[in-house]
Amino acid sequence: MIDLKAEMLAVLHGSRAVMLTKLDGLSEYDRRRPLTPTGTNLLGLVKHLAGLEYGYLGESFGRPPIERPSWFRDDPYSEIDLWATPDESSDYITGVYRQACAHADVTLAELELDSPGRVAHWAEGHQETTLGILLIRMIGETSQHAGHADIIRELIDGRAAGDAASVAAHSTPWRDTRSTVQEAADYFRAPAIIATSAPPTDS
Repeated sequence: MIDLKAEMLAVLHGSRAVMLTKLDGLSEYDRRRPLTPTGTNLLGLVKHLAGLEYGYLGESFGRPPIERPSWFRDDPYSEIDLWATPDESSDYITGVYRQACAHADVTLAELELDSPGRVAHWAEGHQETTLGILLIRMIGETSQHAGHADIIRELIDGRAAGDAASVAAHSTPWRDTRSTVQEAADYFRAPAIIATSAPPTDS
C-alpha cells in the first residue's frame, strides 16, 4: 500500500533542496537582485518559504519557533519576507530556512494528516484546517517557488537545472532549441505578408 504521507514528504524535501541549490556559487548581489518587474529574487524566495514552514507546519499546531526569525511580526502581512535587507546575511536566512524545515519535519513526524490545526491570519470562519491540507499548501508553495528559482538562476548565469554539472543554457543544444522556439514564435510576431497581390503594371 502506498504511504501517502511519505510520498508527500518526498516531494516537499525535493523542492526544498532545489531552493537551496539555486543559491550555490552566487555572490551576495546575485542572490538578492530583482530579476522580474515585481522584484522576484532568490534569497527573498528562501526567506518567504522559511516563514511559511514555521507558520503552516509549526505555529498552526501550537509549535512556534524556538528562536523567532528577525523579520517575524505579530501580523504576518506586515513582514518583509520576499527580499533580504542589507543586515540579513545569506547565512542567516538559509540557516533560518533549514531550522524551519527541521522544525516542520518534527510536526510532520508526530502528527497524522487529519490532525487539526488553525491558521490565525486566515479569514474568520476559515481558520480551522488539518495537517494534510497545510502540507498540500506547503508542497504547492515550495514547488511553485522552486520553479521561480529555476528561471531566476537561468537569468543570472545560464544554469538551467538543479546541479552544478548540468548543461548551461548557453551551450549548443540549448542555443539550438532556443532558436527553434524563437522561429516558431516569430511567425506570430507581426501579421504575415502574403504575396497575393498582382505585380505592379506600367502606367
